[in-house]
Amino acid sequence: MQAYRDNPFEPNQSSSDLNEYYQTSRSPSNAGRSQAGFNNIPLRPTAASGSGTYTPLGANQPFSAESTDNLASQNPFGTPPPSRQGMAAPGGYSDLNSVNHVGSSEPKLGAYTPGSRWMEPQPPKGKRKMWIIMGTIVGLIGIAVIAIAVGIVVSHNKKNNNNLSSSVSGVSSNSTVQQTDPGDPSKFTKDPNFHQAFWGMAYTPVGSQTPDCGNSLAAVIQDIQIMSQLTTRIRLYGADCNQSALVLEAIKQTKVNMKVWLGNYVIATDNNAAYNRQRDTIKQAIQTYGTDNIGGITVGNEFVLNFLTNGNQDPNSAQGDQAAAILVPDIQDTRAMLQSLGVSIPVGNSDAGSYFNNKILEAVDYGMANVHPWFADGVTVDASAAWTADFFQNQDVDLANTLPNRPQMYIAETGWPTKSSDAAHANSLGGSPASVAGLQTFLDTFVCQANANGTQYFFFEFADEDWKDKQFGGVEGWWGLFNQDRTLKNGIKIPNCQSP
Repeated sequence: MQAYRDNPFEPNQSSSDLNEYYQTSRSPSNAGRSQAGFNNIPLRPTAASGSGTYTPLGANQPFSAESTDNLASQNPFGTPPPSRQGMAAPGGYSDLNSVNHVGSSEPKLGAYTPGSRWMEPQPPKGKRKMWIIMGTIVGLIGIAVIAIAVGIVVSHNKKNNNNLSSSVSGVSSNSTVQQTDPGDPSKFTKDPNFHQAFWGMAYTPVGSQTPDCGNSLAAVIQDIQIMSQLTTRIRLYGADCNQSALVLEAIKQTKVNMKVWLGNYVIATDNNAAYNRQRDTIKQAIQTYGTDNIGGITVGNEFVLNFLTNGNQDPNSAQGDQAAAILVPDIQDTRAMLQSLGVSIPVGNSDAGSYFNNKILEAVDYGMANVHPWFADGVTVDASAAWTADFFQNQDVDLANTLPNRPQMYIAETGWPTKSSDAAHANSLGGSPASVAGLQTFLDTFVCQANANGTQYFFFEFADEDWKDKQFGGVEGWWGLFNQDRTLKNGIKIPNCQSP
C-alpha cells in the first residue's frame, strides 16, 4: 500500500512504509518508553542569532516578492478600497489627492512678468492646430503604451497574488455559508447541526501549493466561518502562498474565537530554501497580526519519517540523528526569529507517531503525532478509537515524559477516509473499508471520549483535498468531514459535545 504523504514538494521520494510505522511488535529505541495499555504591530526586530542565516526584515515590508497586497485592508464581501487596489507596492505612484494642480508659482492671467511666455508671439493658428493634432496623437499613443504596460504588470501580479485577491471569483457558488451582512464577514448564519465538538482541526487552504498558489482570502474566510462552528483551534502544515496571513486575516475579519498553529514545512534536500522562505512569511504575519491568535509554530512535518531510507524504522538511529542535525538548527533559528521580535510563541515539531527523534523532541516545546488507525495492522474501524488512544499514550506521551523538557504532546492527525480512488487501497490494514459509515463510527467513538479524557488532538481533516488525490491516489484525498466545495458529506453527523 502506498504510504500516506503530506509532502507537496517531494512526492516521489522514497521513505519508510507507513504500512509498517504503526507496527507495535518492534521494540522502540526510545529509552523509558512504556509498553503498557493507554494590525500592523509596531515591533522592531533586531539581529537574530542562531545557526541559520537570518536577516531581519522591516516591519512594513511585503510578505514576499510574490505577494505585496495589504491583507488587512481587504474585505471580499464589501466594497474594494478606493486606492492602491492591485498595486505592486505601496508608494508606487503619487497620491493624487495631494497634488497641487494649479501651482502658486504660475503667473496670473493679465499680469506681466518679465520673461513670461504669456506675452510671447503666438504661432499661426494653422500651425497651432497642426501641433495640437500631432500632440493629441502622440498623447494617445503614450496612453496606450502605458495602459498596455500597466495591464501586463497587473496581469503578472494577479497571477502571482491571486491568493491575496479580495475577489470571490474563486469561491464555489454552492458554499453552505449564508452571509447575513454581505459587507461584514463576522455576520453569518450558524448551522444548527454543527457543534464545537473538536479539540482542533487539521486544515490546508485550497490552492496553497507552490508554484500555483491559487488560494484566496474570500475562500479562507468561508472556511473559517465553517470551522469556527466546529472547533476553536486549527493547525497548518506550511506557510507558502501566504496561508499564515490569509488565515489570521480571516480570523480577524470573522471575529471568531480561533487559534492557529502555524507550520513551516522543511525539506531536507533544498539547502534550507523552503524553511527560510516560510520563516520570513511567518515573521511578517506575526508583525502584522500579533500573537493573540497563534498557538504555536510547528517546524517540520514527518521530517524524520521522510528522511529515513532503506527500511530504517528507528528514529534514533544514526540516520535519524542526521535528520535531527538538519532540523534542530531550524528550530533554534525559529526561536531566534521570535526573540528578535520580542514575542513568545511555543515552537514544536510534527511527525509520524513512532518516528520522533529524541534530540528533536528535546529541542521543542511541543510535539504533534500523526496517529492513524487506518494504517495499523489488524485494527478495525470499531477498535480504531481505543487503539488511537492507547498508541498515543504509549508511543508519544510516555516518551515525552522521559525527556528533561517534557514537551506537550498533541495528536496532529487522526481520522478515517471515506473512499479510495482505486480498489487496491479501499480497505484499511485491519480490513475495514474507506467509507462515510467508517468515518461516522470513528467520530462517534473517538471525539467526545477524547475530549472527556483530556486528549488534545487535531482531527484530520476539514475537507477533501483534490490535489492529493490527483498526485497520490488511493485514500489520500478523501479524509475530509466536508467535500472540497464545503458541503458536509452526506451521511455525516457532527458529534454533539463541547470540546474543552
